[in-house]
Amino acid sequence: MNLQQVICTLAGKTKTDKNMLVKMNVVTIIGSGTMGNGISHVFAQNGFNVHMMDINQGALDKALATIGKNMDRLVAKGTLTEEAKLQALGRIKTFTDMVEAVKDADLVIEAASENIDLKLNIFRELDKHCPANCILATNTSSISLTRIGSVTKRPGKVIGMHFMNPVPIMKLVEIINGYATDAEVTQTIFNLSEQLGKVPCVVNDYPGFISNRILMPLINEAILALQEGVAGVSEIDTIMKLGMAHPMGPLQLADFIGLDTCYSIMHVLHMGFGNQKYAPATLLANMVQAGYMGVKSGEGFYKYTPGSKELVVSARFATKQWKQ
Repeated sequence: MNLQQVICTLAGKTKTDKNMLVKMNVVTIIGSGTMGNGISHVFAQNGFNVHMMDINQGALDKALATIGKNMDRLVAKGTLTEEAKLQALGRIKTFTDMVEAVKDADLVIEAASENIDLKLNIFRELDKHCPANCILATNTSSISLTRIGSVTKRPGKVIGMHFMNPVPIMKLVEIINGYATDAEVTQTIFNLSEQLGKVPCVVNDYPGFISNRILMPLINEAILALQEGVAGVSEIDTIMKLGMAHPMGPLQLADFIGLDTCYSIMHVLHMGFGNQKYAPATLLANMVQAGYMGVKSGEGFYKYTPGSKELVVSARFATKQWKQ
């Protein structure tokens, strides 16, 4: 199915598509990390029964606490009532057993680490244990939907639903069609995204899709510029913020995304296109191998101190400070 066919399909919303959406009640989220708990938050707040699954109960408890804190911020801003918050939290159930988590699911969204072997194994298990009519979605930001769908017996019901971080705030959902994804499934996910208050954009299955095919080479080029000594961390980010109106510089954004995630996506682009221009910067690879992952590890291109919002360049990248 090509993109033009999808666009034509989306222009005419059928009764079948709407019926599928009406029947969607239980949404299972696989993974309770940053993306998993954010996706769970949004679905619960919009009236869906959420099954949040992780192999680690401690991670699930931490995720629930994070969702509660994020909802408290919305209450403080007046965009969510205390009653609505409590109702939303009451819709979330946690599971450490995948079979139990998915047995009644109408939609499953996998939000595990960006590791292809892990994702393929998860989808093999989902295909075995999910109801026959269940749609299997992934929040992957770069891995082929066609490949993921190929390990299931329902490739027509496999689709990408790429949310942006932070999920409760960011409006975009990048919907990715695998080669075999059914148009009816695309329409259902398109409608569902709108129901969540998001803006869906449909793309086809090529490495990095649109978001990361454009964003990650930009970040990688910024890292190469730093690696080659063209400019320092602060200078690179300041130029992109003030000169190109980016709300966050590429190196700070890389820290926020996670340098390990950036490396994984660049590797997918490099392997998928077979083009050297997508090769991850050596500096990026070295930082990941050394455990400097950005915000999640406390240090990347910047140093992060709990409770502080001050942006401090890592001492490893300290440069001469020019006087004003």
